[in-house]
Amino acid sequence: MATQKEVAGVSSSKVLEQLRGKHVLVTGTTGFLGKVVLEKLMRAVPDIGGIHLLIRGNKRHPDARSRFLDEIATSSVFDRLRQESTVALETFLEERLHCVTGEVTQPGFGLSPETFRALAGSVDAVINSAASVNFREELDKALSINTLCLENIAELARQNPSLAVVQVSTCYVNGVNSGQITESVVKPAGEDIPRNPAGYYEIEELIRLLNDSIADVRSRYAGKELEKKLVGLGIREANRYGWSDTYTFTKWLGEQLLLKTLKGRALTIVRPSIIESALEEPAPGWIEGVKVADAIILAYAREKVTVFPGKRSGTIDVIPVDLVANGIIIATAEAVTDSPQARVYQCCSGSSNPVSLGEFIDHLMAEAKTNHAAYKQLFYRQPVKPFIAVNRALFDALVGGARIPLNLAHRTLRMLGKDRDFKILRNLDTTRSLATIFGFYTAPDYIFRNDDLLALSSRMGPVDEALFPVDARQIDWAVYLRKIHLAGLNRYALKAKKASRRGSSRVRKQAA
Repeated sequence: MATQKEVAGVSSSKVLEQLRGKHVLVTGTTGFLGKVVLEKLMRAVPDIGGIHLLIRGNKRHPDARSRFLDEIATSSVFDRLRQESTVALETFLEERLHCVTGEVTQPGFGLSPETFRALAGSVDAVINSAASVNFREELDKALSINTLCLENIAELARQNPSLAVVQVSTCYVNGVNSGQITESVVKPAGEDIPRNPAGYYEIEELIRLLNDSIADVRSRYAGKELEKKLVGLGIREANRYGWSDTYTFTKWLGEQLLLKTLKGRALTIVRPSIIESALEEPAPGWIEGVKVADAIILAYAREKVTVFPGKRSGTIDVIPVDLVANGIIIATAEAVTDSPQARVYQCCSGSSNPVSLGEFIDHLMAEAKTNHAAYKQLFYRQPVKPFIAVNRALFDALVGGARIPLNLAHRTLRMLGKDRDFKILRNLDTTRSLATIFGFYTAPDYIFRNDDLLALSSRMGPVDEALFPVDARQIDWAVYLRKIHLAGLNRYALKAKKASRRGSSRVRKQAA
């Protein structure tokens, strides 16, 4: 299923040789990154033995195969494969794509013990990209999918001692640490957590305390109030131990769980930074949904945000999704053939090809000024106000100071029976909400390094550096941000503006 150019390099590709005949289990393929990993394996690794997908059934599709065919196989991520050969694609799906109905958070994936053992014995590697990426998730849910379910991944490895585990984490397990962040186990920046001499942190007691706190909250609240309290609990606990949000805190806990339970086995942790649209594959700008930076881009494009807390000189670490998928694939190829050990690789741009927040904003504003009409789903009109990054203290003063009189005026008018829609007040609330969620990421005080990943890529050789590029130095930020990423958002992530005023308002609300 590879292109002629790719097939020509098969004989000298270490990655293709090491993955030949191998069976790989992939979780999280209903998500953005998981789809790109799946597509690249199918297209670029022609002799892979098989790909197994763990997919949870739902009300519409109780079994994994029907859900895959309806929700995943129909994705535009496979357009390139369809164009190259529909017959080859259908043959691969029929003969080498195996769907397993199961739930990663359930013991044994919810399978019978016999089926679970058979699955473990039939695969050579597992790529776990399943996660909750909600920064303000309820703590119990975040713990379940980002931390505790990894015990089920570890159990799969216990059933098959030669199984290689590739865990997709995030560079932001770094938390609030500053400086040069290397590909190593991260020390918490907050309250002390005991460290084992083997290098990982002992988290059992911390997990017990978190579960006790969750149980206490559940005993006192219900419904929407319970959800709100569990979100707040997650943020407070994350902040206490040195993280900005529940997502990164629970992903760090997950790393420690695997480092302990899979000590002495083949474990590779791959940490991406902020994943955005594809640089080249499967198509330039391919993206699904609205990612971290895009929420702020959309808010500016729809003229809801003009000022945001941020450090213009700080490096905002963005990495295209195809470079991340390539990093995962070459790490998997290494893990199934080399000596079993723990490895950490970071997929990032900050140390090799940094782009500052100021440059990021300037590229966005320049494209909005000169070419906004080319992105009709993104820009409804040319934004008339600049997008300004200010330090957090000034931002809080500006937003807080402006909101008080506006809110007072709004309440006064309502008392007088004049319930006008205060657009400026709604925009301030949008700005404050986005700042609460994403403000940490726009005021970076760290640089992520990926020297080890680049060294791995180099060891694989020039053919694999071309087939599976991971080096962010190939990115021209002006071209990528202005022409590739904005075009991708416009084409793949956003729906056309509806004709009616009511309809267009609803679309704007959803997008922002």
